[in-house]
Parts: sequence; structure tokens; C-alpha cells
Amino acid sequence: MATATLSAVHARAYDEAYRNRWIIAITVTFASILEILDTSIVNVAIPHMMGTLGATLDEIAWVSTGYIVANVIVLPITGWLSAYFGRQRYFAGSIAIFTFASFMCGNSHTLNELILWRIVQGLGGGALLSTSQAILYEVFPPEEYGQAMAIFGVGVMVGPTLGPTLGGYITDTFSWPWIFYINMPFGVAAFLLSLNYIKDSRFAQKLGNTDWLGLLLLVVGIGTLQTLLERGQRLDWFASREIVTYAIASPITLGWFIWHELTTEHPVIDLRIMGNRQFGTGAILGGILGLCLYATVFVLPVYLQQLQHFTANQTGLVILPGALASAVTMVVMARLLGKVDARLIASFGAATFALSMWQWSHFTTDSGQGDFFWPLILRGFALGLVFVPLNNLAMLELPMSRIAPATGLYNLMRQLGGSVGIALSATFVARYTAQSHAALAENVSMYNPITAARVEGTMRALMAKGEVLDIARMKAVAAVALAVQKQASMIAFEHIFLVFGLLFLVAIPLILSLRWDKGQLRGGADAH
Repeated sequence: MATATLSAVHARAYDEAYRNRWIIAITVTFASILEILDTSIVNVAIPHMMGTLGATLDEIAWVSTGYIVANVIVLPITGWLSAYFGRQRYFAGSIAIFTFASFMCGNSHTLNELILWRIVQGLGGGALLSTSQAILYEVFPPEEYGQAMAIFGVGVMVGPTLGPTLGGYITDTFSWPWIFYINMPFGVAAFLLSLNYIKDSRFAQKLGNTDWLGLLLLVVGIGTLQTLLERGQRLDWFASREIVTYAIASPITLGWFIWHELTTEHPVIDLRIMGNRQFGTGAILGGILGLCLYATVFVLPVYLQQLQHFTANQTGLVILPGALASAVTMVVMARLLGKVDARLIASFGAATFALSMWQWSHFTTDSGQGDFFWPLILRGFALGLVFVPLNNLAMLELPMSRIAPATGLYNLMRQLGGSVGIALSATFVARYTAQSHAALAENVSMYNPITAARVEGTMRALMAKGEVLDIARMKAVAAVALAVQKQASMIAFEHIFLVFGLLFLVAIPLILSLRWDKGQLRGGADAH
């Protein structure tokens, strides 16, 4: 009888703790998708904004840079802010700030207004990713962590893919302010749901004195580092005094910040979490995942639009099946988590990603939509295999009280990895293209009989259509030069795809070095 009573008490406690978990999962996924979507949705509307606001490309770039920098600054301190304000107020307040700033972005009439509200939007959005992840770990029972991370992963994977497609459609169909107004109904819904269902954390620890110096050093250090990565290629890296200033300020302030946080009694970020080998290794792998994810999401549209002349909508439709493959794979992984060694799943995913990049390296200037489908499906499948196991492996040994700051750091590593990946991609595209062009140009001259025959054949074709001799010759030479430039760019993309594939292969020993126990999910014995 006593045993039956105890079981009934446990059942009621279980129901009370996890009763609304699926509604909460939908709420935080809404919020996460909104935040990630706004990282990329703006990019396709940049030319329209330039025309409306009378801005140069360098000026309008701050619309994207301001949002991402603000976002990255907030990410690592979300655990501290959540404890300071209370998780419900902080999460709901962040959604409210993000939604209101979205309206003000769409209603902006000057460039300065738009940049200001994009920064505010980024400050609100920065809370949504890591706080969402921490909430899911608390409101789902340990045996369902895989499903929780699969739901979260859908937002992380699909968001960057939908951004350019949705942004292009909205901008072409309506006007650029609507890429911000579209956030309003979803933001209001997420806000109301969060007020009703999100509760303060049961594991929040009482805060001591506020570490204002650490907060200031973090803002300057992370802000300058992210701005350096965002603007480096555009300003030709160290040829720019602005970039040199960032390159000096960032390591100094971040070094000071790390020393201060490790020695102060009440740090704004508990960096000692990184001393846990399991989490520290997982965070590094999260950075590699972000680097490969965002770099390939950045490079592929450039290839499709520059060399294949796809529109933004066509590009999105090519990429979308791969994102859906990620989502489906993560749902399947949720069922396997705890039953199959997560390290083997993630390692197989890393190897599969490398294989997909090898397939990408065989794309040519003549590839068609049919050539892209299966290589992109394979990449999506690979990322789905990596994302869910890696999240849970990273958090495996941490108590629930440290999950909030840990998710902030983990998401920061992934975001910074993505920024590094995009910066490296932009630089590699430019440099590999220049090197390939120089190598090809050595063999393409009028003294080369093959080149001369190509020019002659093009001239005759143009003259048959009515062009005069001199104009036909100029157009024929220009056509050959364009073909050389396209081929040089194609070689550059092939090299980049192979580099990122190799990077994930190198990460496999790190994945295998993590600890995994059959049947044990995140948190160990002291998690609940």
C-alpha cells in the first residue's frame, strides 16, 4: 500500500514537472526560428534598402552586422540575465523587445534608425536560442532529451535555409519592410504562450554582486571580435585601420575578461564550466559544427547565384530539401539517443558530411538542379546525425543548475564558429579565385592555338548574326575572358568544399574522445 502511494506521488510530481512540455517546445521553437531567420532574411533585401534609404553598400552592411554583433554579445550572458530577472520575465521580455524592434525596423525612414532598431532586435533575439535550449532540458524528462533537441535542432537548421528564400519572396512580392513585419504575429503568439507556460527555473542559483567590469570587457571583446569577422573581407582585412583596431582591442579585452572571470568571486559568466573536459570538448565541436554549417550555407548560394545565375527563390528551393532532410534525421535520432553510442552516430555524421563535400567539389559551371539534389540531401542527413548527439554529449556531465550558462557558451561557440566560417569562406573565394585565374590565364592567350580557335569560332558566330568584324572580335575575346573567370571561380568553390569536408573529418577523433554511457542522457545523477 505504501509503495502504491509513493508511486502515485511520484506520478503526480512527474506530471506537474513535465505536463506542458510540448506546448513549451512549440513556444521556444517559434522564438528560435524567428531569431535565426532574422540573421539571414535581410541579406537578399539589401539592394532594395540601399535604394530606399540612399545608403552605400558599406553603410547598409551595418544592418546585418549590428544585429549579429548585438546577438553574439548577449548569448554568453543569457544564463546570468535569466537568473537576474527570472527566466519567465527575461524570456517573455526578450520576445517583446524583439517583436517591437521588428516593427520599428520596418517603420524606419533613415539608415541610422534602421541600424539602431536592428541592434535592439539583436539584443532581444540573443536570449532566444540559448534560453530556449536551457528551458527544453528542464521541462522534458531525461528519456525525452533527444526529442527536445530534435525540435530545437529543426529551428537551428531550417532557419538559415528559409531566410534567403522567404526574404526574396517577401521583398519581390511586397517590399523590404515586410521582412520585419512578418515577425509580428509569430512574436505576439510566442510572447503570450511564454507568459502562460514558461516558468522560472527550479534550479536557478542566487546571484551575488553584479560583475560590471566583466560585463563591460565582454561587450567590448566579443563586439570587436564579431565586427572584425563581419567586416574583415569587405575592408580587405589588415589593410584597413578599422580592422587593425579591432584586431588589437579584441584579444586584449578578451584576455583580460578571461583572467577577471576566473579570479572574481561573482563572475558574469562562469568560465570554469569550460574546465569540464566533456563540455569543453563539446563546445569546441559546436564551434566546428557552426563553422561548417554557416560556411556552406553562405558559399552555396554565392555559387548558385554567381555561376548558375539562380534567383534567390530558386536558390532557396535548391537548398530546402537538404534542410528538410536534417529535420527528418533529427527526429529519427531522437528515438535512437540513449540506445546507440552517440559518439558513433556523430562520427558517422561527420564522415558523411565529408563525403557530401567531396560530392559538392564535383559541381561544375554546367551542373543543373538535378545534380544538386542528392549531394544536398546527404549534407542535410549528415548534419542531422551530428546535431542532436553532439548537444547531449556536451551537456552530459553538467548539473541542471549549470545548464543555462552552459547553453549560452555552447551557442556562442557555434555562432562564433559560423562567423569564422563565413569570414574564411569570403576570403577563400576571393583568394582562390585570384590564384586560379592567374594559373589559367598563363595558358589562355592568343598564341595558344586552342584559344585562338575558340575566339575565331565565336567571331564567326557573331558575324553570322550581323556583327561587324571589330565588334565581333571584342565580344569574342570578352567571352573567353568571362569563361576563364567563371572557371577560376568554380575551382575556388571546389577547393572550399573540400576544405570544410576535411575539417569535419579531423574532428572525428575529438568526438570519439567524449564520454558516453549507455542509457545515460544529459545531466548525470544530480541533474534532477
